[in-house]
Amino acid sequence: MIAIGGAIGTGLFMGSGKTIALAGPRVIFVYMIIGFMLFFVMRAMGEVLLSNLEYKTFGDFAGDLLGPWAGFVVSWSYWFYTVVVGVADIVAITAYVQVLAPGTPLWLPALVTPLLLLCLNLPTVAAFGEMEFWFAIIKVVAILALIATGAVMIGTHFTSPQGSVSSLSNLWNEGGMFPHGALGFILGFQIALFAFGGIELVGTAAAETKDPMKTMPRAINSIPIRVMLFYVGALIVIMAVNPWRTINAGNSPFIGMFTLAGLGVAAIAVNLVVLTSAASSANSGIYSTSRMIYGLAGHGNAPKRFAKLSKRKVPQNALLFSCIFMLFGMVMLYAGKSVMGAFVIVTSLGSVIVVFTWSLIMVSYIAYRRRRPQLHASSTFKLPGSRFMPYVVLVFFVLMIVALAQSADTRPGLFVAPIWFVLLGGAWYFNRQTPLQQARIAEWKAEAAIEKAALAEMEAAR
Repeated sequence: MIAIGGAIGTGLFMGSGKTIALAGPRVIFVYMIIGFMLFFVMRAMGEVLLSNLEYKTFGDFAGDLLGPWAGFVVSWSYWFYTVVVGVADIVAITAYVQVLAPGTPLWLPALVTPLLLLCLNLPTVAAFGEMEFWFAIIKVVAILALIATGAVMIGTHFTSPQGSVSSLSNLWNEGGMFPHGALGFILGFQIALFAFGGIELVGTAAAETKDPMKTMPRAINSIPIRVMLFYVGALIVIMAVNPWRTINAGNSPFIGMFTLAGLGVAAIAVNLVVLTSAASSANSGIYSTSRMIYGLAGHGNAPKRFAKLSKRKVPQNALLFSCIFMLFGMVMLYAGKSVMGAFVIVTSLGSVIVVFTWSLIMVSYIAYRRRRPQLHASSTFKLPGSRFMPYVVLVFFVLMIVALAQSADTRPGLFVAPIWFVLLGGAWYFNRQTPLQQARIAEWKAEAAIEKAALAEMEAAR
């Protein structure tokens, strides 16, 4: 259920309107392509995690396979990403509160949300799992209700007050499937990419499941079905009922469709659902980032106080630290020209960081396959096309960075991200000088040399 919740985030509910405006009906293919590529990222991550159940996060196997520097960089980068996502979620929550309760000060939901989520995460991890279960159920029911409502409207040829008739032909009658040419297709990837952020949460949560060998493959293998149903299915219905040119880029098309159907109460309910979705995304982010910091502290890459657990085995200091940074949502709300403008800026930065994280997962997989071929050979959950798909996915990610550079709205993320990586590189330079890190680096080099010698012997024996 965490995997399902991670696949249905704020980027879909709030950002899909802008994605449709940029790409038109071809947005369907945008989501399918991204989902296809990320399926291979998740399969690669799953194979490596299951090869050694001592790994707690993908930061652990990056550090083991590429070197301590990689564990430091990917873990802190993912922490930064989840904070950015939390800020985006808080911006979204503020927008929906404004719809439900006009006149509410912007700072109020931006302050209350992190405090509420902190209180919800301080109990046992079972409490987090229970919350995410219900959050996921709510989102799934909302999307299924939207698809069912849309199907009825299409089947009855519902006519809107503007005179447009609900029909699947709306997908190609409004300028064709590719109305904006190649550039529009490329621009569609910008917000859609962010919508998939959180899908890798399966790897972070795996360490706290009872049977990862069973639950992780099942969760990962269901990704294509989730993408086709929750993303592609919902967007096809929305654009068939509401011609894509009439969809407001600044509003949620999910709410717009229920309003168009005359289901005012349902539209209010969907506002509550998308608000819940944003809260769920922020909740998952707080959970994930606290575990990342806990792991960093355990390896000497963060202050020791973050490695302390409460009596209920929850990293409460790490939780508090992450929640404090999510208060930057207030800054973004008052600094941006609009709520949607603030949301796009934050999501563009999040997209750059999460693409970097996904890329390091694939690079780690390449190192895993090269250094530990015996584990790959014995794996029961191999990455399909393991010889070439990691490289195909990495090329795709390079193209996604190029896509983010094509629009003034998303370009700020590309400007801010290098600053983060420079700061991170400086932090690692000083951290690696500590006796603990020097010992870890020496141990890693020794293990790498032993593996290299063993591989040489295997090659000679062949």
